Amino acid sequence: MSQQFPAMFIADAAGLDFLNSVATPVDLPIDWIDDGEGLLAWLEQSQLVPADVLRTMRERAMPGEFDRLADQARSLREWFRAFVRERKGRPLGSADLQALEPLNLLLARDEAFGKIVAHEHGAAGALTFERSRRWSSPESLLLPIGEVMAKLVCEEDFTHVKACEGPTCTLLFADHTRGHARRWCSMAACGNRAKQAAHRNRIKGQS
Repeated sequence: MSQQFPAMFIADAAGLDFLNSVATPVDLPIDWIDDGEGLLAWLEQSQLVPADVLRTMRERAMPGEFDRLADQARSLREWFRAFVRERKGRPLGSADLQALEPLNLLLARDEAFGKIVAHEHGAAGALTFERSRRWSSPESLLLPIGEVMAKLVCEEDFTHVKACEGPTCTLLFADHTRGHARRWCSMAACGNRAKQAAHRNRIKGQS
């Protein structure tokens, strides 16, 4: 896996950032989860899994176990990409529920639970409710991914889920701008290239 570029988190929605874990930042496509180590690195960068959990998983894993998990993650990603691309630009409804059955099957494996803990940043002795998870196997590392995918489906207005207008760009994002006028994955990348192309076309038109 190429480490030349850091993973990209530009979508304004964690579920779409997962889809953007394969992209073409410059010329060649990069898949940040193309093997087990890549998946662990991406999970740590995304902050979906605590670093100490990932360390423990590494220590206990059997050879090839994370590579197989990365295969599952990529399959999940491409299934969800098809779901999102087919439905972006319109609200989701009950008619879309059946297509989400693979995601519900993943979520059903979760061993999440709640607990009461002392609040680190509150008043002395303050208590707070915190959600936690039993990381019982490497496969449990897919559960927070499933959770952010579910939150995207249930909390994001798919009317404003868009694909970057860059001609070769594959990135998706949630447009939270005023007036929902966002067109590019980022102005520093595709937006800047579009400006340069428009400038060149204007010069050609004047010659």
